[in-house]
Amino acid sequence: MNQEELQEQLLKEFSKPEVMYTAIAVLVVHIVIWLFFANTMRKTLKLIATENQCIKPNQVFGVAIPLFNIYWNFEVARRLRDSLINEFFDRKIAIDEAPTYKKGSLYGWVYLVKNLPLPAFISVIAVVFQFVTLINYWVEINNYKRILEQHNTFRSQEELEKEHED
Repeated sequence: MNQEELQEQLLKEFSKPEVMYTAIAVLVVHIVIWLFFANTMRKTLKLIATENQCIKPNQVFGVAIPLFNIYWNFEVARRLRDSLINEFFDRKIAIDEAPTYKKGSLYGWVYLVKNLPLPAFISVIAVVFQFVTLINYWVEINNYKRILEQHNTFRSQEELEKEHED
């Protein structure tokens, strides 16, 4: 079997409706996951004072746009880190030197590698590693979101106590 025949056979296989529907379903599921991930980042950024935000909350939804997100993952990781640093500095809360940045940039690099044309076994490993790094990054962002929420609750209680004292 020569190369042209092989290409024709592959094209026929990939053109089958069940293959097309599966590919579309996988893409849709992936985009939905990205949207939930972006929503967590958006909610985190909304807890940050506007003057401390290095990215607007709705701009993080760029991570759900295929191909564009290869670049945008790195931007969001950097800008989210800077926003968190600014906010925690203003609130006088001690945090890591670069919150979410290590896991965010690792996710960006793994996602970039996953999109390179590589042998199948390496691509499968990259997909698994990308999923693991996404979950780790997502959990870390959510942890910082909880810290901000708890601090907001604490500040609200302090304000109520001050009102009762007056």
